[in-house]
Amino acid sequence: MGCSRHAGLGIAVAIAILAADLATKLWVLYGLDLAFAGPIAVLPMLDLVLVWNRGISYGLLEQDTVAGRWLLVAVTAVATVALVGWMLRTRSRLTAASLGLVVGGAVGNGIDRIAYGAVVDFVYLHIGDFSWYVFNIADAAIVLGAAGLILEAFLRRPNDAANAGSDAAGAPERDSPRDAS
Repeated sequence: MGCSRHAGLGIAVAIAILAADLATKLWVLYGLDLAFAGPIAVLPMLDLVLVWNRGISYGLLEQDTVAGRWLLVAVTAVATVALVGWMLRTRSRLTAASLGLVVGGAVGNGIDRIAYGAVVDFVYLHIGDFSWYVFNIADAAIVLGAAGLILEAFLRRPNDAANAGSDAAGAPERDSPRDAS
């Protein structure tokens, strides 16, 4: 089975997110030297701060051991391979782009785990007493990608699942009007 016509979009999005994520992390670590400089107020509700996240999203499943670190790397690698496989088969631009966001973010955070043993987080949003978690571009891309996949699930027509099944039987691809190039 070959690649879908939208796979290139997903791959391009993944590469763009990965490049932006890695570039901003290098800038924070070495350009701003945020570890030495300390927090930087950018706007009244936005600061740049350096946080080393040893867990997954929002610091869940924090891992302080070498085994835990490599377990998270392995889980990220397996999930990424599965998502790329899905991306290569999808018939939807929205799904391809959304998967590209998730894959680019996952690879960016995975590279951090390998290189530093933790993920570099640095964007801190706060308004009054409300404080959001510290995150990075990869985290934002993963959230946006997941939202895109959820949106796609709601936009899918009832017959889309039946039509997707006909592809396995060798029938030609039928794209919905929203998927037209």
